[in-house]
Amino acid sequence: MAWFDKYRRRSRLFAVACWQKGWRIAVMLALGALAACGFEPLHLWPLTLLSLAGLGWLVLRAHTGRRAALVGWLWGVGHFALGLNWIATAFTYQAKMPAMLGGFAVFGLSLYLAVYPALACVVLWLCRRSAAARVLAFAGAWIVCEVLRGTIFTGFPWNPLGAVVLGDFGHAGLAVLAPWLGTYGLSGLVALLAGLLGEGLRLTGRDRLHGGALVALPLLVVALAMVWAAPAERKGHIAYTLVQPNVAQEDLDDPAHFDRQFRDSALLSAPLAAGPRLVLWPESGVPEFMRDGYPAWYYQYTFAGDPWMARLRLARAIGRSGVLLTGSVDLDFKGVEAVGGRNVVTGIDDHGRIIASYAKAHLVPYGEYLPMRGLLEPLGLARLVPGDIDFSAGPGPRTLDLGPLGKAGMQICYEIIFSGAVVDPAHRPDYIFNPSNDGWFGAWGPPQHLAQARLRALEEGLPVLRSTTNGISAVVDGDGIVRGFVPRGVAGRLDGVVPQAKAPTLFARAGTMLTLGLALILLGATALVLRRSLG
Repeated sequence: MAWFDKYRRRSRLFAVACWQKGWRIAVMLALGALAACGFEPLHLWPLTLLSLAGLGWLVLRAHTGRRAALVGWLWGVGHFALGLNWIATAFTYQAKMPAMLGGFAVFGLSLYLAVYPALACVVLWLCRRSAAARVLAFAGAWIVCEVLRGTIFTGFPWNPLGAVVLGDFGHAGLAVLAPWLGTYGLSGLVALLAGLLGEGLRLTGRDRLHGGALVALPLLVVALAMVWAAPAERKGHIAYTLVQPNVAQEDLDDPAHFDRQFRDSALLSAPLAAGPRLVLWPESGVPEFMRDGYPAWYYQYTFAGDPWMARLRLARAIGRSGVLLTGSVDLDFKGVEAVGGRNVVTGIDDHGRIIASYAKAHLVPYGEYLPMRGLLEPLGLARLVPGDIDFSAGPGPRTLDLGPLGKAGMQICYEIIFSGAVVDPAHRPDYIFNPSNDGWFGAWGPPQHLAQARLRALEEGLPVLRSTTNGISAVVDGDGIVRGFVPRGVAGRLDGVVPQAKAPTLFARAGTMLTLGLALILLGATALVLRRSLG
C-alpha cells in the first residue's frame, strides 16, 4: 500500500497548492473589483487608490516580468468585470440570445481589457529598483495604456481611471485639472498618487514619518479637491427645453407605443414663453421615419402615413421660432429594400422642415452593428437591440449652425466617451448636444456615462446637454458642474439658457497629443532616475 500512501500525499500537496494559488487569484480579482468601486454610482475613490497601491505591492513581489503581467491581468479582470456589469443588462432586452450570455460577455470583454493594466504592471516591474522610478513609470505607462485602450479595435475607453476623482454634481473635484491634462493625463495623476500611497505604506523604521506623509498626501489632495468651491455659472443667451420622456426600454421600439411616446414628449415640450428656443429630445426620440422618398410601407407607423405630416406634428409641438433636435433613424436603400441605416440627430424647424442632420460616427459593436456578421450570425449571435440591418458610420464630429440658436456640436450616446474626439476643431461649437438611450445600460451605466460626459465638458471647456430616454438627463457647464438634471426613471424637462462656453482649453487646442506628451515626460524622467540610480 506504499504506492497508495505516496499517491495520497502527493494529491494532498497538489490540492494545497491549488488552494493557495486559487486564494491568490481570488485576492487579485477582488482587489481589482475594489478599484471599480471608485467609479459611479458608488464613487468610493479612496478604495481605488488603496487598490492600486496594493496592486503595486503585488507586482513588486513578482519574481519575473511574466508573473507581474499575470498579477496586473487578474487585477484588471476583476476591475472591469465589476465596473462593466451593466453590459449584462443589455442582453435582457433582446430575444435572439439567452440573457445568461450577458454575464459571459462581461467576463469575456474583461479578459481582453485586462491586457492594458497588465502592460502597465510590466513597466512598473521593470523599474522596480528605484522608488521614484516606480512611481513615475507607473503613471506614464498607465496613460499610454489608456490611450491604447481607447484606440485599438475601435476603442473602448469606458471608465478611465481619472473618472474616480471627479467630484459630485456641484464640484469638479481633482478633475478640475482635465483642461490641462486631459482625461488620460488625469488617470496618470491618479496612478501617480496611488504610487506615492503605496511607497508610503512600504516605508518602515526611521522612514515611518516620511511614509506617513506619503500616505496622507494623496488622500489629502483628492479630499480637498472634492470640496473646492465651484465657480459661478456663466449663462449664455440660447434658450432651451431639454426633455426626458421616461420611455421604458421594452416599449421603445414597439409600434403600439409610438403615439403615446410622441404625446408624452410633446406635452413636456410645450413652450412657456415666446421667442427662439432649442428643444432637445433623446436618441430614439422619434421612432418614425421622417425622410421623404422611402417605399410607402415604411411609413405605416408614421402619423397619417405621411412623413411630412409627421414632421409638421413635431413642429406644432415645439411652437413658433423653435428648433427641435431629436434622435431618429435614416435608412439606406438598394432598390426598394433597406440595406443599412444611420443613427442620426435630425433638426426640424417650426415649419416642419429638416434643416440639419448628423450621423453617428462611433458606432457600438453588437449594439448598432454586428462585427464579422458572416461568421457570428450562423453561430446564433445577433445585435443587442432590435433590428436586423447594420448601421453605417458618419464622417465624425460635426458642428451644426442653427443661426440664433448657436452652433451645436453633436455626439450621440456612446460617442461622448472618446476623449479628444468630440469636437470638430475647425468649427468649434457653442455647446455639445449628447442625446442618448441609456435604458439598456442597467443601474451602473447611466451615472458612469454622465461622469464621462462631464469630463468632456471639462476638457473642451464646452457645456454638454444630455437628453436621454429615461435618465440621467443633465445640463453640464464648461467647468464640469451639473447645473440641472432629471433623475433616472422620471419624466421631466429642464428649461433655461445654455451656459456660456469657455475659451478653448489647452487640451481643446492640443488634444491627445498633450496627454501623450505628458506620458513621454514621465517616462523620460523615469529613464533619468534609473540612469542616476544605476550610475
